[in-house]
Amino acid sequence: MISFKVDNLINMHGELKAFTDFLRTSGVCDDDIFASKLISCELLTNVIRHGGDEAQFTGAVIADGIVITVSAESLKNVDIRGEMPDVFSESGRGFYIVKNMCRGEIERGPHGEVKVFLKRQ
Repeated sequence: MISFKVDNLINMHGELKAFTDFLRTSGVCDDDIFASKLISCELLTNVIRHGGDEAQFTGAVIADGIVITVSAESLKNVDIRGEMPDVFSESGRGFYIVKNMCRGEIERGPHGEVKVFLKRQ
């Protein structure tokens, strides 16, 4: 498992590099590493850029997948359904991307955190 807190995009990229290295050493295939990084980047960017908040991140490899959890005050009231956004909208695609990349479930945790279950290929 890997865990970190981040409140800016520059540090986010370094922490995501550590996460992808962790996945690689855990035997995760390149396609799942790419999907995990994209999902993580979307969730963390939403918190930092749109919420102006600090994000707590946890990533773990489980038997049949990868679990990514992001906690932040600004996520507590965000719609996580990931419905198709307006194609002309300048934002609002993050959860749609997450939903379509995860091949699994997106849940709201008991404290407002967002938990994504990525099924491994």
